[in-house]
Amino acid sequence: MSVLMGVLAAGFVMPGVGVASATLKAAAAGLQDLPTNLETPPQAERSTLLMSDGTRLATFYDENRVYVPLSEIAPVMQHAQIDIEDNRFYQHGAVDVKGTIRAFLRNSSGGSTQGGSSITQQYVKRVQIETALANGNEQGVQQAQEKSYGRKVQEMRYAIALEKRLSKDQILERYLNIAYYGDGAYGVEAAARHFFNKSAKELNLGEAAMLAGLVQSPDAYNPRLHPEAATQRRNVVLDRMAQLDPTLQDQVNKAKATTFDPSKVNPTRNGCASSTYPFVCEYAVHQLLQSPALGTTVQDRERMLNRGGLTIKLTIDPRVQESAQQAVSDVVSDKDPALGTMVMVKPGTGEIQAMAQSRPSEGNGDGETFYNYNATKAMGGAEGYQAGSTFKIFTLAAAMEKGIPTSQTYPADSPMSFQGTTFQSCNGPFVLREPWTVANSTRSAPSMDLQTATDWSVNTFYVQLIRDAGVCNATRMAQKVGVQLASGGDIVKDFNRTPSFVLGVAEVAPVSMAEAMATFASGGIHCDSIIIGSMTTVDGKPLATPTANCQRTIDADVASSVNNILKGVSANGTGRPAHVDGYDDQAGKTGTTDSNQAVWFVGYTPELAGASMIAIDKTNSFWNSHNKSLKGIRLPDSGTYLTGTGSGDAGRIFKSAMSAGLEGKPATPFGQTKPEFQTGQMVSLPQGVDQMKPDDARKALENAGFTVQQTYLYNAAPYGTFLGVTPKNQAPQSSTVYLNFSAGPSPQGGDQSPSPSPTATKGN
Repeated sequence: MSVLMGVLAAGFVMPGVGVASATLKAAAAGLQDLPTNLETPPQAERSTLLMSDGTRLATFYDENRVYVPLSEIAPVMQHAQIDIEDNRFYQHGAVDVKGTIRAFLRNSSGGSTQGGSSITQQYVKRVQIETALANGNEQGVQQAQEKSYGRKVQEMRYAIALEKRLSKDQILERYLNIAYYGDGAYGVEAAARHFFNKSAKELNLGEAAMLAGLVQSPDAYNPRLHPEAATQRRNVVLDRMAQLDPTLQDQVNKAKATTFDPSKVNPTRNGCASSTYPFVCEYAVHQLLQSPALGTTVQDRERMLNRGGLTIKLTIDPRVQESAQQAVSDVVSDKDPALGTMVMVKPGTGEIQAMAQSRPSEGNGDGETFYNYNATKAMGGAEGYQAGSTFKIFTLAAAMEKGIPTSQTYPADSPMSFQGTTFQSCNGPFVLREPWTVANSTRSAPSMDLQTATDWSVNTFYVQLIRDAGVCNATRMAQKVGVQLASGGDIVKDFNRTPSFVLGVAEVAPVSMAEAMATFASGGIHCDSIIIGSMTTVDGKPLATPTANCQRTIDADVASSVNNILKGVSANGTGRPAHVDGYDDQAGKTGTTDSNQAVWFVGYTPELAGASMIAIDKTNSFWNSHNKSLKGIRLPDSGTYLTGTGSGDAGRIFKSAMSAGLEGKPATPFGQTKPEFQTGQMVSLPQGVDQMKPDDARKALENAGFTVQQTYLYNAAPYGTFLGVTPKNQAPQSSTVYLNFSAGPSPQGGDQSPSPSPTATKGN
């Protein structure tokens, strides 16, 4: 310290430095009061996002840096940097006294400083900049680069303290990793990979000299943009190396004869937009920014992602992902006025195996988008899509849970009016006052059983089923298995008074439907969808990943009953075209919305669950001159002819993608349906219910667990007379019991009142 003070004091009497002496004297006087403990946090490094097999999907960085130890940096690179920046680095202390004196003499006027900094001092400056950047401190960044004697003296003080606790080799290693080499490359390893497509330990003399020369002015000497200037600067470094070590002259001459090869430049892309699957990447980023393991706030997590050198491995199987993308693109192209999607989830884990869409590129160009059509709005998606009759699954499961048997039958005429029908909300029964007439688009019959009605997606049957199972129970079932509204609302609160819930009027995201299917596939174990498989720090230490929160939400026997009924859809019903060969135990369900604006197919085996969808793009001008329907339309870019059905259109995507996803996986059977789910447990009606007053009869039946409906029958008794109940003595547990009232004598010729016209509700 006394030597340094002497050097500084010497400047006061040197000719030509009078202007600076007052500033220098003040800085020197305060030198002893400056802090010496320079914090040296880990240098910012890029994070890497990998597919499940380790192939790179994307990188994230504020500074593109890969930290390497000195042993992984070619000796010639070390010498080149030292020779051009601080050739006496290993001889002088933390401050190069001679260099500092020369710098003070050159900069004695104007109050600014240039040159004269040792490698240790340069490292100190970069650390101060890095620390300020890491803390989001813009003022700190400016102060670290301020050209003043005060900052220079502080830099010296820190450098002296630093060399007391770090060796020269340690300082050189850190310097070579922190220095900026231009074109977005921080540290010598990233620079070597970027400019020469090789590691720092593989650099030759000419390459090392070029990189060493960049530090002085990274932009001006950028070899990609200014190859001549970069070559001239490289030669300056080479000449300096030969001057300091004449034995290198022959090698220097050979190195000067080489030219920079721009074809070796290896651009390191930053973020998701340029990745192979940008929307897979964006979905992962959304999950990462919700992870407490990366910090307490979103800003902390974002900073960790961009500076923490993390290695993040996704659950995405690249082979399955590629197949899913191909399956979607084969049916719907990026420039078609329709949207196609496919997402697959591994049951029992929540792991997303693939997520593909017809517009795979991120941007605002033709055929590009900024939306992940598979995701909810909170995860980068759009407003969601009505899922049509795929929602019958949740009413089916609610019915099984309530004890309604698989042998249940209803009249399945078409059309049928449900005005005046009593449905069950979460706050009790309510009567549907407004007109609602439902039609079937597949099959109808005076009487139909549950299996047939499910195989052929019979709307009028399922409206009666949700009447008996309860709208509240159906919405709660959807929530329990993982269905979320794409907008983020509460599906139970928003739809428990909406009987048309059974026909799929709620707007949801495909990933939510795949998650729900995975719950049934796993026998009733629900797992949140996750895409992060593992995370490790730059030191290889594991970090906690977002959890799937797997837990049983429905009874295994209920799940088995649902699974075995839905097998019929894929084997014999509307889903037959989507059936994957070789997998007998495969459940599925079609869905088509009003006016055929969206078609779906959802399905699963015990090994894999998936959801595919095709929907019109309402924002596309194509639909200004065409009927907004997928039925009978030929998509203009891909040339695909669409039938407007879930199995014929979305099912094509599903079958192709699931075939690839199931390749090599066992054909595991579903659990068996227990006999009581097939026939229902018969229980006695409350004693004397036929003789009770109607209100008392209703309460007694509801207290016994039955659903109660009232019907009017033509009878000689006066209108409104209570006629008793049907059935009389016993009924399946949780089934419907009817309170019969007289409608009065039958009019001559029957009931001539007109029926309302059917609504355009689809069922397949």
